[in-house]
Amino acid sequence: MIERFTIDVNDAELGYEVKALTGINIDTKQRDNVIEQLFKIDGVREVAEVTGRFDILVTMYSRSLDQMHKMVSEKIGRVEGIQSSESFIEMKSRTKAMPYMPSNTGE
Repeated sequence: MIERFTIDVNDAELGYEVKALTGINIDTKQRDNVIEQLFKIDGVREVAEVTGRFDILVTMYSRSLDQMHKMVSEKIGRVEGIQSSESFIEMKSRTKAMPYMPSNTGE
């Protein structure tokens, strides 16, 4: 069942060549405020509440490593309610089609 039809934008072609995932631990009493503040930061694309060693994972894009550094240290690092964070810069990505997606091999 199709719920929505979307366009897949190539962020790198638009100049957003650096992608990072940042795992964040938060004061759970401030969860809603933290998420709201994160979405106000330019470059933050997605905030996901997760299980495991982090409370949330943030997906973000920037035009350069310097810009990503500023985003993490000057913006995310100053959000009240964030206790700690760890960032992971994406170096290379590969995607596998889901079983319901058509294959490029014609199989």
